[in-house]
Amino acid sequence: MEQRILGGTGMKVSVLGFGAMNLGAWGKVDQNGANRLVGEALDAGITLFDTADIYSFGESETLLGKALGDRRDDIVLATKFRNSAGDHPLSGGASRRYVVKAVEDSLRRLGTDRIDLYQVHRPDWDTGLDETLSALTDLQRAGKIINFGSSTFPAHTIVEAQWIAKERGLSRFTTEQVAYSIFQRAIEADVLPIAQQYNMGILIWSPLANGWLAGTVKRDQPVTAQRTNLATGEFDLSTPENQRKLDIVDGLQEIAHGLGITLPELALAFVKSHPAVSTVLIGPRTTTHLQQNLRAADLTLDAATLDRIDAITQPGTDVAPQDRYQVPPAAISDARLRRR
Repeated sequence: MEQRILGGTGMKVSVLGFGAMNLGAWGKVDQNGANRLVGEALDAGITLFDTADIYSFGESETLLGKALGDRRDDIVLATKFRNSAGDHPLSGGASRRYVVKAVEDSLRRLGTDRIDLYQVHRPDWDTGLDETLSALTDLQRAGKIINFGSSTFPAHTIVEAQWIAKERGLSRFTTEQVAYSIFQRAIEADVLPIAQQYNMGILIWSPLANGWLAGTVKRDQPVTAQRTNLATGEFDLSTPENQRKLDIVDGLQEIAHGLGITLPELALAFVKSHPAVSTVLIGPRTTTHLQQNLRAADLTLDAATLDRIDAITQPGTDVAPQDRYQVPPAAISDARLRRR
């Protein structure tokens, strides 16, 4: 499998990475299932494995660590912190107090002595970036983490973090993990160019847009309450935005059929074609899903195909703006924050 350099870290990672969110209760994958999935991924040449302490409330890290076993040193191991798994007021966030505790918990669950890439899962708007960067720099110097990065940060926050690191003599974020798909292309206008400017590695999550680009959402099959985002309206097929998504899927299916590939293969190949992208995370629940996704690893889309996709979804924009994840709280929650 193709290996790419992860930004300025010097580490090589596979163009498809293994996202472990489905390991554990959330994806109903037990230890035996995790062993099969991880084993097949390793045999296929995947060298980047990404999880988070919040996934199944720590169970994903535990299952992944055991599944890797003595092959742990053969891969780049990434995990994330920030989201709280409990309701204690001191749980969660990106403060020094929480980071120091969170890394020890993740090391224990993963069964390792260091984390290759430790990521802030979401911005913590209540904690100064200098506080977080200082704590992460100390953990790096102590050898508990090798590199660290951000995840789902707005472009302006990425720039601010780089400036703070330089001004304070701290280590910097060397990667950004962000949602990117044919449906969510606004990051082409800001996050991806900024990442390239600072030589940051880019890890992509949700390349299949929560199943829309996997072909699982269809006009004649109403989405059931089993879909976790049903309450948000993401799968409400009566809305104009989602009707447009269905139309786009029809157009993409036509392109894929003409190339003799599946819609998911087209979607994954599109994302990995961007020069800023280091690795695209796939999150299989079954070995069948894994093998289907792996077919995209060696697939390259020519300029004509990319132009056809551009004609269906406009570069640098999101199909449904409300789907974008990098939204500061002032824009969506407390009106006082917008008007102070």
